[in-house]
Amino acid sequence: MSSPVLQLPPPAAPAAAPPLVIGIAPSLTCTGVAGDGWAEALRCKGKGHHQLRWLREEIRERTRKADLVVIEGAAHGQGAQAGHCELAGLWWILTQDLWERKIPYAVVTPDGRTIYATGTAYPAKDYPKEKRARIAKGMVRDAVAEWYGVECDGPGRYDKADAVILAAMGLHWAGWPLAVVPDTHRRALDAVPWPDRTPALQAPDLGIR
Repeated sequence: MSSPVLQLPPPAAPAAAPPLVIGIAPSLTCTGVAGDGWAEALRCKGKGHHQLRWLREEIRERTRKADLVVIEGAAHGQGAQAGHCELAGLWWILTQDLWERKIPYAVVTPDGRTIYATGTAYPAKDYPKEKRARIAKGMVRDAVAEWYGVECDGPGRYDKADAVILAAMGLHWAGWPLAVVPDTHRRALDAVPWPDRTPALQAPDLGIR
């Protein structure tokens, strides 16, 4: 008698990899850049065109292979502040460069970023008015450490924390949430004008969890 043929199970399909999502919190003094599990602050000592060019090149290097970039938009009511024109110029330079390189990007408002991190746009409203902005920044930073295990310390710590939240929002929208967040936080995703999905941004079940 011939020996029975051993039937081997089919090889397992390779696990889908999450997309490379980069968060950017633009600033002339300290731009935050982050991804899954990391964050850094870009600080340039130059001014004017030199500063804008340096930041463009640094961001370009960190987004070369990005599947999605989530960038913070302008804060309402800051149009008269010093450096507003330069900051607006930086934002357009960065997004123009992403557009030219065909890298999808989404714009999140400062309120949307804070809601995703803390559940409300004004988490420090019960504190004295002159302290609210700094305390709210600290709350976002604390949320980053608690939810994602990224400790944002030193110069640019708040900018780094903002960038982590932006990256987390992009991964969540793409179907790869880094943490299970409450509905009070998750609702911030609904207000973002997300780009069209590409194959790299297709989660296995296409679900937003």
